[in-house]
Amino acid sequence: MQQQTERPSMASPEPIRRTAEIEEITNLYFIHPLASRLVPFFAQIHLTPNAVSITGMLFGILAGLAYHRYLDLRFAITAFALMIAWHVMDGADGMLARLTHSQSHFGKVLDGISDNVTFLAVYTALAMALSREHGDWMYALVALSGVCHAVQSATYEAQRQEYQYWGRGRKPQAPPPPDGLERDRDGPPVIRRLFDFLDRLFFVGLSFPAAGIRRKFGETMADALRRQPADEALIRQRYRETLAPQLRSWTILSANYRTLGIFIAAVLKAPEYYFGFEIIGFSAILAVLIRRLSASYEVFLAVAGHAL
Repeated sequence: MQQQTERPSMASPEPIRRTAEIEEITNLYFIHPLASRLVPFFAQIHLTPNAVSITGMLFGILAGLAYHRYLDLRFAITAFALMIAWHVMDGADGMLARLTHSQSHFGKVLDGISDNVTFLAVYTALAMALSREHGDWMYALVALSGVCHAVQSATYEAQRQEYQYWGRGRKPQAPPPPDGLERDRDGPPVIRRLFDFLDRLFFVGLSFPAAGIRRKFGETMADALRRQPADEALIRQRYRETLAPQLRSWTILSANYRTLGIFIAAVLKAPEYYFGFEIIGFSAILAVLIRRLSASYEVFLAVAGHAL
């Protein structure tokens, strides 16, 4: 996920796992414990977080190749196992970056690219397989599903970052300055500009469904923290208490459930139903979650009104 420094430190004051109170349950009790066992080994052999991201992406591409033959149960199971391996690597890259204090904007965007390439490979392979049975219109179905997936996932990730920012005071990894010291670390300027564009596309541009209410709430929170600096810890605590349950429900949009859904649909030899649910079901769920998010913001502002 992020680029590693020359000599990693094995001691990190920052927790290497992600925020537990809003984490998806299979990540919390299965994927991330597996990843955390690999991270010390990766650090000892000086494997960079970016190399872990790329390895995970390769697992995702191999999963796509296996899903191309999903009608054979052995290939469907192999593809599912490869996607689990991608999830483990996807968790390990960030842990390794935090452990070795080597977070970078380049790594953050590479992590997002790895996620998107994995699902692109799987969706393309399934579209090719389905087109043989149902016709070329399957490509249109899968393409529309992919667009919905990108919007849903970006909106979910943006909301996670909002929680980290307002609830924990953790600023998102910012793009390096055009002429700053990050030049050598993040590559030539053209590469940095490309990654900055992809970052704005994946994590900002595609998260538009909830952008309006987030922006309005953000302005209110920023004003409150500016006017009441002595109450910052209390305001953030109340934010976490109100929003953490809300964010846990957003985990239905995580990649984990898509991985499981694809596998179940493939075993049932009907992945077209998964893509239909992606378009209709997940989109409806996103709409409901956005309405609940807006209501939660109103509850928070009412409860913390005396401080705001």
